[in-house]
Amino acid sequence: VRRWSNIPFITVPLSRAHGKSFAHRSELKHAKRIVVKLGSAVVTRGDECGLALGRLASIVEQVSMLQNQGREMMIVTSGAVAFGKQRLRHEILLSQSVRQALHSGQSQLKDMAIPVLEARACAAAGQSGLMALYEAMFTQYSICAAQILVTNLDFHDEQKRRNLNGTLHELLRMNIVPIINTNDAVVPPPEPNSDLQGVNVISVKDNDSLAARLAVEMKTDLLIVLSDVEGLFDSPPGSDDAKLIDIFYPGDQQSVTFGTKSRVGMGGMEAKVKAALWALQGGTSVVIANGTHPKISGHVITDIVEGKKVGTFFSEVKPAGPTVEQQGEMARAGGRTLAALQPEQRAEIIYRLADLLTDQRDEILLANKKDLEEAENKGRLALPLLKRLSLSTSKLNSLAIGLRQIAASSQDSVGRVIRRTRIAKDLDLEQVTVPIGVLLVIFESRPDCLPQVSALAIASGNGLLLKGGKEAAHSNQILHHLTQEALSIHGVKDAVQLVNTREEVEDLCRLDKLIDLIIPRGSSQLVRNIQKAAKGIPVMGHSEGICHVYVDTDASVEKVTRIIRDSKCEYPAACNALETLLIHRDLLRTPLFDQIIDMLRVEQVKIHAGPRFASYLTFSPSEVKSLRTEYGDLECCIEVVDSVQEAVEHIHKYGSSHTDVIITENEKTAEFFLQHVDSACVFWNASTRFSDGYRFGLGAEVGISTSRIHARGPVGIEGLLTTKWLLRGDNHVVSDFSEQGTMKYLHESLPLPQRNTN
Repeated sequence: VRRWSNIPFITVPLSRAHGKSFAHRSELKHAKRIVVKLGSAVVTRGDECGLALGRLASIVEQVSMLQNQGREMMIVTSGAVAFGKQRLRHEILLSQSVRQALHSGQSQLKDMAIPVLEARACAAAGQSGLMALYEAMFTQYSICAAQILVTNLDFHDEQKRRNLNGTLHELLRMNIVPIINTNDAVVPPPEPNSDLQGVNVISVKDNDSLAARLAVEMKTDLLIVLSDVEGLFDSPPGSDDAKLIDIFYPGDQQSVTFGTKSRVGMGGMEAKVKAALWALQGGTSVVIANGTHPKISGHVITDIVEGKKVGTFFSEVKPAGPTVEQQGEMARAGGRTLAALQPEQRAEIIYRLADLLTDQRDEILLANKKDLEEAENKGRLALPLLKRLSLSTSKLNSLAIGLRQIAASSQDSVGRVIRRTRIAKDLDLEQVTVPIGVLLVIFESRPDCLPQVSALAIASGNGLLLKGGKEAAHSNQILHHLTQEALSIHGVKDAVQLVNTREEVEDLCRLDKLIDLIIPRGSSQLVRNIQKAAKGIPVMGHSEGICHVYVDTDASVEKVTRIIRDSKCEYPAACNALETLLIHRDLLRTPLFDQIIDMLRVEQVKIHAGPRFASYLTFSPSEVKSLRTEYGDLECCIEVVDSVQEAVEHIHKYGSSHTDVIITENEKTAEFFLQHVDSACVFWNASTRFSDGYRFGLGAEVGISTSRIHARGPVGIEGLLTTKWLLRGDNHVVSDFSEQGTMKYLHESLPLPQRNTN
């Protein structure tokens, strides 16, 4: 524990032998010594006169936070010329205005011209002010900063190099942030032929090369280069086909076309890449990112250190397989090919996958056994999650049956005509079903989810990216292999991709150009995190499964305990399990109420009393902390209501719009409940556990949606389709339908083609 401004804080354990750069972004959180290079475009305003103070303050805050975590931060900064230009312009305007006021009067002030300012003079005038600004900002975080000005000659003189190295080490030892800049007031032109191939020499031509040189000299773990572009693109940013390169490897320069340099500064992207590769060769990891974007500049440095997918990461280690971006493109292309197949061919793929699940049962169960043993040995999974992780012969048989149902019901899912309209003579309009595009399904501890979701994606002609939890890695691997084997019979193996790289879920949620819909399958926390992280990509799912069962005064004694037991105890970890039991006040202290309590005790269900229920009891169970709780275990809340109307109001206030049930023999009361409860699934005298795609006859589901747009409830094939409009005409133009035109709109509904119901 260290202290900062009299406030204790915990430092991050950081230790690493320098010599080799980090292979993956996820390792950047272990960086101890970090250089942050601020380009001219980052620290200067758009008019190039003066500093972008808000941006600079945000950068200082992030650097201070990392410094106070126990890291050693250094800044290589531009900005002296811009700051000096602002000061000199002000001085010149002031002196000119005084002279002209004395000689010509105020009428001539508007004609004053600003002379061209020499950069070295601007740097000399701006360096002291820039440093004073940094010192004032760092003081707010109780951090001391020190200025160091260098030139290329300081690195060529061995004694000066040693002095510089010693000074920097001493400053870092004293927890001081060095602020380093080229001494632009006296800097000479770069020496010719000073960059030697294969030799640890790079001339300091600009702050990019200075940052790289310092990073290697100081054996830095990470160099962050901030500019005014998102990172390195494969062609100049702004061009039509430009794509951001997530990871750049040595030797990839040939695949990149460099554009012009930024509006200010000496180096362009080519100079940054050259400096980055030189630093990488010296054992320092490098990230080039945007330090000017208002939405990300406030956390860009900390995001990079946390390993998030920001900018371009330079790595010497190429992954064995494709990147997630490449997988997304493969899924897109494979999905389009899949959608173009005949319905019988897609069904044939799913039938083949169903057969493989039973034929390769022993191999699947062996892989699953490895996952279970590893999870138990590490003790990282709760019992409900271990149950979800477990596969069995009966589970595989049920999966195969469900897949065959999907295959049988998918014959006319894609390309089905749902509306036909005759707009005018020989002008017919059709609305037809089409795949959504590329789906990203993220699931935890549920290997059985993989073949289910794959079959639904295949049936609906969608490309699919799958991201499973590492606790099910062995099971997911073999199930994905079998899925691709089934897809191969019609040459569409790439349509379903399993993401095995170290991609964080939050990073996947940012791939809005590759992914059309995200479907999370897992804990409510996972769903909430994905909904928060998704940028421009719709998320289908539910964050919680707070399901209610209301027992009415007219409930059947025989039905009540059976339905409650099944809803709560059959599979308490499921999202469609009972969490809150609502009981009509008139049933308290009746034999029926006693039977319910006795059954729950026998099943070892822990009862939490709602506020009203607790008020009726002398010795009550533990009072519930919140009526909006998803237990996911053998626990439930019991609350008392006065009427069906009050039950509906309670569900609307505390429920999650998932599944809610009424138990009653009164048809009028039941219909009131069914019509007024605003949830995805509302049942009468049936267990909450029926809320499931397989039990609904959908074959399987990608999840249960509580959204009010597109799909709601268990989502099967229909929920993975959207529509497009097809208009067939014969030389039709809109002007023909004007008042002076020769044609009239008919808008006649036409009969739909006969559906294949076999």
